[in-house]
Amino acid sequence: MAFSEPASAERNATQANTCTRKPRILLAASGSVAAIKFGNLCRCFSEWAEVKAVATRASLPFIEKASLPQDVMLYTDEDEWSTWTKIGDGVLHIELRRWADIMVIAPLSANTLGKIAGGLCDNLLTSVVRAWDYSKPLFVAPAMNTFMWNNPFTERHLVLIDELGISLIPPVTKMLACRDYGNGAMAEPSLIFSTVRLFLESKAQSSAGSVQ
Repeated sequence: MAFSEPASAERNATQANTCTRKPRILLAASGSVAAIKFGNLCRCFSEWAEVKAVATRASLPFIEKASLPQDVMLYTDEDEWSTWTKIGDGVLHIELRRWADIMVIAPLSANTLGKIAGGLCDNLLTSVVRAWDYSKPLFVAPAMNTFMWNNPFTERHLVLIDELGISLIPPVTKMLACRDYGNGAMAEPSLIFSTVRLFLESKAQSSAGSVQ
């Protein structure tokens, strides 16, 4: 019960503000070749919403930072520690959780999927997820080799994150970076964007209708 009041206050403040400002989207990339599309994903969202970004260390070799919109701040694991120096300073993964209306992990690698399903939080991205307020939406767009996607562990992990309330944007069938052809490729950034935007706009319309 000690934790319910701050959480409720946070939710109420978010609900009160989203009607008068742009949506706040936290985009995150984990270690997959599909992270080469992360700049494109950020551009899709930044034209419609306020965007902040998180990248794991394994994703950084695939992200061209120059491709990110100038107004999108990219946070890495090092920022989690460099922004905190003493008791009373803000904790980055908590501040990002408070700021965001919605989180989108794209690409979600098999490794990060397993971490989230197991409750691990050993980097900035998974710490945000572990501290996430699940009254707010969280979408994931997996990206992995077809055999990894068809692995029994993947099915178990997807069941577990579904129980948390995490929404899946399914991968697609195409030629993969590893030259295999099959299911497991991340959905295109335009589809990820349209799925999230439609969700939020439908939710806003539903809320407006219930008030009337």
